[in-house]
Amino acid sequence: MFGNYLIGLREGLEASLVVCILIAYLVKTGRREALRPVWIGIALAVVLSFAFGAALQFGSQTLTFQAQEALGGSLSIIAVCLVTWMVFWMRRTARHLKSELQGKLDAALAMGTTALVITAFLSVGREGLETALFVWTAAQSANDGVRPLVGALLGLLTAVLLGWLFYRGAVRINLAKFFTWTGGMLVVVAAGVLAYGFHDLQEAGFLPGLTSQAFDISEQIPADSWYGTLLKGVFNFQPDPTVLQVTVWALYLIPTLAFFFAPGRVAPNRATPAASSAPVAPKEPQPHDTQVAVPGAPHTDVGSGGAGDTQRVRDGARRAGDPAGGVEG
Repeated sequence: MFGNYLIGLREGLEASLVVCILIAYLVKTGRREALRPVWIGIALAVVLSFAFGAALQFGSQTLTFQAQEALGGSLSIIAVCLVTWMVFWMRRTARHLKSELQGKLDAALAMGTTALVITAFLSVGREGLETALFVWTAAQSANDGVRPLVGALLGLLTAVLLGWLFYRGAVRINLAKFFTWTGGMLVVVAAGVLAYGFHDLQEAGFLPGLTSQAFDISEQIPADSWYGTLLKGVFNFQPDPTVLQVTVWALYLIPTLAFFFAPGRVAPNRATPAASSAPVAPKEPQPHDTQVAVPGAPHTDVGSGGAGDTQRVRDGARRAGDPAGGVEG
């Protein structure tokens, strides 16, 4: 249940942030007439996500056991690939998400109402489809009744509440750190889903090694115990996995976490290139310099102690914000 709550919270918060950015930008720029097509696009994306989840759930029930296992295993692998790409993409572009969405919205506003609907639909729909697919595969691997669905719905409701608080300005958190650590936990959950997906393909007969167990600790951690259920729900833990499951789990989890938490995974600020190409400020006079050339002004000896030096000092004080000639009463 916790794993599905995390999925709903993480994916739902991304979608909530997208909605908040779109709505806030339109309100602040005085284009409230564009809110209606944006909400239409968001509503269509939500309906599509629920329809996709329902099609996965009810459509798979009409299949044979072998076909169900093959479908579940294949979709589990696809879901893990999508979620892995998503957590890396969000960590890399989290700080630039606002500017990117605003740029797309400006282009859509110039094109018309239909473009606004499509922009909102695509921005939210991608998150919704990923959520539906990953929640369904996680629920199938957990085999824990309706509790995975309840956990996902609670996560989505929490995300909607946080999104509303963000919009109202009541919550301030470091989104980069939030998406980094929740992304790391989601990678752990995805590793269990991936291992179970390969187990489904083994049960469907597409992959060998179904009877080759890596270990069996069912007596130490019974699957029907409270802690066995907890481990199953959070990490998709299985007390008697096959050798292929353990191998896939380790080959995915270890390098993915190492690469995800490696330094330099966050995209640099986009102002950096512009700053690097900015003209270099003139060199400040050094004590060993004898003369400073000022464009359009005669050369003056720095050490002459004349009135020109005094005037430059007083001018510098004015530019720094200090009152010349003392404090006025």
